Amino acid sequence: MSRHGLQWLAATLALVLAPLAVAGAVYLAFVRDEVPRSSRAPVSPVGPVTPRTPEQGGSLEPRSPAPIRLTGVDAFPVHFSKPPRAALVFDIGTGEVLFRRDPQRPRPIASLTKIMTALVVVQETRPEDRVRITPAALRYQGSGVGVLPKGKDVRLETLLNGLLLVSGNDAAIALAVRVSGTEPRFVRLMNEKARLWGLTCTHFASSHGLEDGNRSCPADLAVLARLAMRNERIARIVRRPQVSFGFPIKGGRLYLVGHNPLLRMRYPGAIGLKTGYTNTAGRCFVGVARRGRRTLGVVLLNSPNPMAHAAKLLDLGFAGR
Repeated sequence: MSRHGLQWLAATLALVLAPLAVAGAVYLAFVRDEVPRSSRAPVSPVGPVTPRTPEQGGSLEPRSPAPIRLTGVDAFPVHFSKPPRAALVFDIGTGEVLFRRDPQRPRPIASLTKIMTALVVVQETRPEDRVRITPAALRYQGSGVGVLPKGKDVRLETLLNGLLLVSGNDAAIALAVRVSGTEPRFVRLMNEKARLWGLTCTHFASSHGLEDGNRSCPADLAVLARLAMRNERIARIVRRPQVSFGFPIKGGRLYLVGHNPLLRMRYPGAIGLKTGYTNTAGRCFVGVARRGRRTLGVVLLNSPNPMAHAAKLLDLGFAGR
């Protein structure tokens, strides 16, 4: 082939291969960008996740994995002589809200914090795991299991029962240290999950809820309740009025009697969830009951009478269908 023919062939090949080279370079650039991201340890939400879609302005915002439908009107009227500061009645299965009272204003939530603590723990551990009782867990204040043996390894699932049934602050700290090494690191994980799940009025300052910095609202707490009741480990625990376990203490057994007012009053269909109280937060409660094929939840913040308020609101919710 002549010199002129070779030059023509080289020019032709350059024109043909140039787009392929550009496409390859673009692909490699995306691959290089994705490698560091995929090598991180992202926090995976518990349960099914609603796919994220672009918001106005093109950003991708986290979506709740168990959304609450605040649109619409209340399904029933209700009057309290001394009402709770905030309340919500909702369908655990669908997220439909049947009644609301100030549903999105952040307030102190006391030990309702432990619902998130439990969700983090069950996502990061296995039931057969063991927990070493460190001095940090024994420096707790407020409610506690109270007999945790310093320096000994105990069943993680026993501590999870102590966390949810008797609201043990010592159990919360022990579990937090087991998962994250220190409680402050565990609290950062709690807040990371709250952001991931789109809980806009929720912030945590501890794993147990004693500080007023643990804040949320009925709408966000309903999301956490839906997630908790989807989890077999949590749902199995919170429906128990009382339980006992073999435990490395004098007598060899640990007895736990739950605080849930619906279970204590044997409310028809009661199956969970969690109480909370501090002077600032007042009496707080998230309760769940099932009748037939319907499961309803109730959230009460700063209620003068959680037992009466929860029963009345759930009765109205079930009667409305």
